[in-house]
Amino acid sequence: MSIEARVKNNRNTKILGAVLVSAALLVSAGCKKQSTSAGEPGATAAYATIDWNTAGTITGTVHFPHKSGPPPVEIDMAQDPACNTGPTNYSEGYMVKDGKLQNVFVYVKDGLGNRIYPAPSEPVVIDQKGCRYTPHVIGVQTGQPVRFTNSDPTMHNIHMMPTVRGNDTVDISQPPNSGADTRVFHSPELMIPVRCNNHPWMQAFINVSSNPFFAVTDANGHFVIKGLPPGTYTVVADHEKLGQVSETVTVGAKQTVTQDFDYSGQATQP
Repeated sequence: MSIEARVKNNRNTKILGAVLVSAALLVSAGCKKQSTSAGEPGATAAYATIDWNTAGTITGTVHFPHKSGPPPVEIDMAQDPACNTGPTNYSEGYMVKDGKLQNVFVYVKDGLGNRIYPAPSEPVVIDQKGCRYTPHVIGVQTGQPVRFTNSDPTMHNIHMMPTVRGNDTVDISQPPNSGADTRVFHSPELMIPVRCNNHPWMQAFINVSSNPFFAVTDANGHFVIKGLPPGTYTVVADHEKLGQVSETVTVGAKQTVTQDFDYSGQATQP
């Protein structure tokens, strides 16, 4: 090989080597950015954990403006004989007992800063039984599964149309006494209506929270939210007909704070 050819070959080898080294550095930098930058595709979130040694609790009761609510309406289910095999079905818009309101979603809206909590893998179940959705109101965390089951001897339908980007429309049918369809919601959204196209009186509501600090009031209007880091929070109560009321609550380390909610300022709807 001539001297000129050897010089040219060495020059090409050096150029190729430099290109390969640069490519390797770019790939390494790209991988590093992907694994450490929050919000990037493939990024690993730094999840917060609950410190039960310092965690506080918010508990309370949601009060209705009157001792009793509008009388529940008996639902005519004659269109489907399979629905008349169980107990009488009534409307569930106002579930009031001694002035206490059931089925209110209570959640921490603000105050957690940049803390991000992992979603539970255990699904929240909505069953179709007696031609009604049970329970009537649920709460889930973003990314947590919701499982729909059918315990009735008739065909049911699950239809919902969320309005927040990241939450997909659902329209599925389930055969009698079977079915277990699971869906996941990726964005916070309150009071997503769930309806059955086959039985128009059936209705439930799904509330999707960005954090695990929420509860649904029981038959006595009571709720408990556990595991909160010490701090000051905006806590919101949301009802399907009465809307929202909010309170500012400060929780100390290992402290249980009582905070009630009152809907006296809200007008009732039919």
